[in-house]
Amino acid sequence: MNSILRSRLLFITLLVFCTSIVVAAQNDMSHFITRSGDKLMEGDKQYRFISFNIPNLHLVEDNMAFDATNEWRFPDEFEITDALTTIKQMGGRVARMYVISICKKSGPNAIPCHVKKPGEFNEEAFRALDKVLEVANRVGIRVIVPLVDNWKWWGGAEQYAEYHGKKTDDFWNDPEIIADFKKTVSFVVNRRNTYTGTLYKDDKALLAWETGNEIFNPYSWTKEIAAHIKSLDSNHLIWDGLYIGRKEVQPEALDDPNIDIVSSHHYPGQNTAGVPMIDDIKRFHKQIAGKKVYIVGEFGFIPPADIQSVLDTVIANGVSGAMIWSLRFHNRDGGFYWHSEPASASLYNPYHYPGFPSGEGWNETATLKIMRAKAFEIQGLKEPSIEVPAPPRLLPISSSAQISWQGSVGASSYDVERSTERDGAWKVVGKQVDDTWVRYRPLFTDNEASAGKSYYYRVRAKNLAGTSVPSNVVGPVRVTDQYLVDEMIDFSQIASREGKLSLETANARPYREDPHRLKGSKGDSIIYRTSDPLHVATVLTLMEGEEKEFEFYVSSDGKTFAKVNPTISRFLSEGNLYGYKLPVKYELADIKGKSTFVKIVFTGDAQISRVELKFGK
Repeated sequence: MNSILRSRLLFITLLVFCTSIVVAAQNDMSHFITRSGDKLMEGDKQYRFISFNIPNLHLVEDNMAFDATNEWRFPDEFEITDALTTIKQMGGRVARMYVISICKKSGPNAIPCHVKKPGEFNEEAFRALDKVLEVANRVGIRVIVPLVDNWKWWGGAEQYAEYHGKKTDDFWNDPEIIADFKKTVSFVVNRRNTYTGTLYKDDKALLAWETGNEIFNPYSWTKEIAAHIKSLDSNHLIWDGLYIGRKEVQPEALDDPNIDIVSSHHYPGQNTAGVPMIDDIKRFHKQIAGKKVYIVGEFGFIPPADIQSVLDTVIANGVSGAMIWSLRFHNRDGGFYWHSEPASASLYNPYHYPGFPSGEGWNETATLKIMRAKAFEIQGLKEPSIEVPAPPRLLPISSSAQISWQGSVGASSYDVERSTERDGAWKVVGKQVDDTWVRYRPLFTDNEASAGKSYYYRVRAKNLAGTSVPSNVVGPVRVTDQYLVDEMIDFSQIASREGKLSLETANARPYREDPHRLKGSKGDSIIYRTSDPLHVATVLTLMEGEEKEFEFYVSSDGKTFAKVNPTISRFLSEGNLYGYKLPVKYELADIKGKSTFVKIVFTGDAQISRVELKFGK
């Protein structure tokens, strides 16, 4: 071994060793987290953190694939591992998830709720939470579990009251409703994890039980529920879920021996007019300090400079922790999950690590750099270098226009490689592909693939630290046709257009989280032209108000058009909490003759989400 190679190997060994020391310092999973006065403790060391809320960690509400009629599904092991590994790479130690959901009495219940009705529980839902805790132990990240919601999104106080024909406010004082909620608490705390065999109340990956999310309640309810939890579980901390931020600290919480943590939530415009978040945080900390642990449980929808001010305030004032809203993880079908935030007028989207050009509208990259730096700073650790990403996993490929992969934590782009042989030689056919640029879509189309040939594909993940080893190889993929795919990012692929058409990017949530759409109204039209005869055309649309079917015409010369009738598929949402537009797919299959033009005509208000044309000789 020459001296240069020996030196390189020594450097890599030292780098790995130093990185492992930093990672090991983040969490010691041999301890429960305890409280000493107003400090969290991990063994004999103070425990502080800066991290993220991950609302989808145990139940995904953002399965927004175009043909999905239910936006809810449980995360799989890849997704949970991706989420918690992201937290770890960013220096976080904790993830706060969303609540234990409950179904409506009257239905329909599109949500696969944790509580089917008081005293009856959904085993599949709790197996997902089991998996979260199993992975959390393995990765070394702790989890905060809120037990009930104040809001409608996943079911909460209103739904518990509904089972007794009572009003939401009765949840806080009616003995029968409180007894129902105690059944849920008892079930959750005493559950035995189906993967690890550990009772939840004995699981060190749990940091705390939070009585609820943003609840508005009299202290009598908190006192009773906290005492009930402590009677079942002496290992874990109790977090008061009162919505401090819109309401002041309840003095009773500071005197209750069963309450360990008090938190506040901060968003623009919710607190005293003109009072910055940092002033509220200082005020709450002054009220709480010395009596209970204080954590900024949620904050967000603010620019990077304000985020840094909040985190600097947290660090300088000895606050135990802070968690920004929110992080979404990689989707097992490719790309990421998305959730544009209605509360921010859809200005803010969730953060995707390590930050992408698609997120510059909400300063994603700058925000994540600040979050990572401060997450290590609050622990007294030097921020380590970023890691070379692990290899992605290439998903099965049905055509050269349908190439996707499960992403790698920390990857900022991907190179797609192709070969005519399983073992190479490999050619890069997609360079620096961004897996956030399209949402809930195939990530890559190989426009250079030749009809009549078969290919193998693989993918490499990239970031500033380097390039991963290759993914698995998929193939052979037989190429039978060419493809034109238009994601409506601009007008470049449209041959001609008529009317007052506009490209829309705002308010993506009701449009299946698609940030690139073509809006039109009655009489507007677009024409595409292919180089060879058209075989199949697939058009994904979203209806505005009253549904008016599109019309389709084909032509071989671009002058004389013949009307063709599509196959139509509708994908009506089962739940529709966000006012989703109706997704309608039109497919023109087995187009006869030598048509190379297709004309798409609006007959009412609608938006086009995607056009895919399949053509060839």
